Amino acid sequence: QVQLVESGGGLVQPGGSLRLSCAASGINFSRYTMGWYRQAPGKQRELVATIDRDGITNTADSVKGRFSISRDNARNTVSLQMNSLKPEDTAVYRCHAERRYYTTYKGQGTQVTVSS
Repeated sequence: QVQLVESGGGLVQPGGSLRLSCAASGINFSRYTMGWYRQAPGKQRELVATIDRDGITNTADSVKGRFSISRDNARNTVSLQMNSLKPEDTAVYRCHAERRYYTTYKGQGTQVTVSS
């Protein structure tokens, strides 16, 4: 059974930081591209960042320079370090595991709220 379990969300003031983590099980983790997506109420889902099996990252322009994605293949985890958070970063953040020709897996999501 495949599971992606996110953690680390919460309430933070503007300018603050949070670190999200996603623990994966049931997949050959090192072969998957891992990604973080977010969706705010009334808005479309947005790609935040991805990291492929070779460690190559892709980060959305809206968070570039503030967010960074990393992975630990030994622990089957992917993390999203979020700095200089803004109110517009408020959303549910969800972890994805993607691999060509295979099913895409998604976690349940974790709420991030940036507010004073």
